[in-house]
Amino acid sequence: MSLDDYLTRHGVWHRFIPKPETVHTADAAEATGVDLHRITKNLVSVTDAGEHVVLIVPGDRRVSLRRAAKALGVKNVRLMPFKEAEAISGYLPGATPSLGYRTPMRVVVDSELAEWETLYCGGGARDRLLEVRVEDVIRLNDAIIAPISKTD
Repeated sequence: MSLDDYLTRHGVWHRFIPKPETVHTADAAEATGVDLHRITKNLVSVTDAGEHVVLIVPGDRRVSLRRAAKALGVKNVRLMPFKEAEAISGYLPGATPSLGYRTPMRVVVDSELAEWETLYCGGGARDRLLEVRVEDVIRLNDAIIAPISKTD
């Protein structure tokens, strides 16, 4: 199912923002004028037990894998290489949204994001961003909310 179909099927308010193709959040922010802090990184990761998970943090932050592991109740979490992440999520890096993955996965949303009304994320393709309500991201992912980001 395409991202567009997923959003429509679940009645999710959304807005796509066209942009030139980008992979990194900083480039997407520059191309669209959206504040980098408001664009999420959606990081497909794997636990020490082999479980695939998605870690969602603000674009100007780094994920704390130690904090993410604690939130998930596992010993370790590591980021997946781009090719493997694409196979699991169904989306190219730079296009990965905050919901609607090919493979059902546990999701951890950084607690700061839970305070926002909307967020911007990959739009299913590298040439668009998706704006969605944070409450929909949390609800549809049955997400864990935890402080998993850190500044550089």
